[in-house]
Amino acid sequence: MQRPTKAIIAAAGFGTRFLPQTKAMPKEMMPLIDKPIIQYVVEELVDAGISDIIIVGSSNKRAIEDHFDLPNEDLLNNLRAGGDKKRPLLQQIEDIANMANFIYLRQKGPYGNATPVQCAAHLIGNEPFIYTFADDFFVAKPGRTKQLIETYTKFNGSVLACKKMLSDDEYDRYGVVAGAEADASTLKVAKFVEKPGKANAPSDLASVSGYLLTPEVFDYIDRASSTHDGGGELMLQPIMQQMIDDGYGVYAREITGGKFYDTGDKLEYLKTVIDFGLDHPRLGPALRDHLRGKF
Repeated sequence: MQRPTKAIIAAAGFGTRFLPQTKAMPKEMMPLIDKPIIQYVVEELVDAGISDIIIVGSSNKRAIEDHFDLPNEDLLNNLRAGGDKKRPLLQQIEDIANMANFIYLRQKGPYGNATPVQCAAHLIGNEPFIYTFADDFFVAKPGRTKQLIETYTKFNGSVLACKKMLSDDEYDRYGVVAGAEADASTLKVAKFVEKPGKANAPSDLASVSGYLLTPEVFDYIDRASSTHDGGGELMLQPIMQQMIDDGYGVYAREITGGKFYDTGDKLEYLKTVIDFGLDHPRLGPALRDHLRGKF
C-alpha cells in the first residue's frame, strides 16, 4: 500500500464574500495573527509527510506563489541589517519556501469541487493523494491528514474528513454521510446526502475540509466531465457515490482531538481570529483582558 506524498489544494475562488478586501489579495492570504490561512493548511500537510503540494488557483493568486517562494533580496537585506533581533524572522521566511515542493496550476474547466482534481491528475499519477481546500482546516492532534492516512492504511479506500454536527443550522450547510460503523471513529459510507436539514439527515456526521482519494477517482471524474452540460457544478460527491455503487470502499473519518475552522465567511473568520489570538502565548492574556472589558 503506497503512502500518500502528494496533495492538491483548491484555491481558485474569488472570495466575493470578503470584497472589497479580496479585490487585490486572495482570501487564502488573509491573516490569522501572523500567518496567512493557507499556510496553516500547508503546515498540517507537511507534518503528515506530504512533500509535493499542488495549488490549483487562478490569475489573481500570485500572492500565494510569492508567499511560498524564496524571499526577495530587499526583504533579506532589511532583516540581515536587523542583526540578532531579526535573525529568527529571517530563518522563518526562508523555511516557508523549503517546507515542500510547490507546483502551481491555473484552474480550467467547469465550476465545482471536482475540477481542481481533474486539473492536477497528470501530476498525481497512479497514487493516493490528499485533496483539501485553502480556507478551512482542522487544528487537531494528531493532525487531520495523519488521521486520514491512518484510516486509509487500515481500510485501503478513499477517506473523507468529517466532523460531528454541533448545531441545527449545520445540517443545512454541509453534506452528511451515512453508512455502517467500521470502527469507533469511522463509517463505511453507503451514501451522501447534500444539506438535508436536521429532520432528514441520515447521521450527524458532516463531510468537511478534504479527502484522501485513491487514483480510481480520476476515471470517474473524466466520465462525469465528458457528459457535463455546463449548466451546473462538477461535484465530487456524486462522483464518489458512483464509486461506492460500483463497489469501491469509501470511508468517513471523524477527525478527533481538535476543532474545525471554516474561514470562508466573515463571522467564522472572526471567530477563528479570536480563537487563535486567545491561544497565542504572548498575545492571549492581553486579548482575553480586552474582551472581558467589553462585557
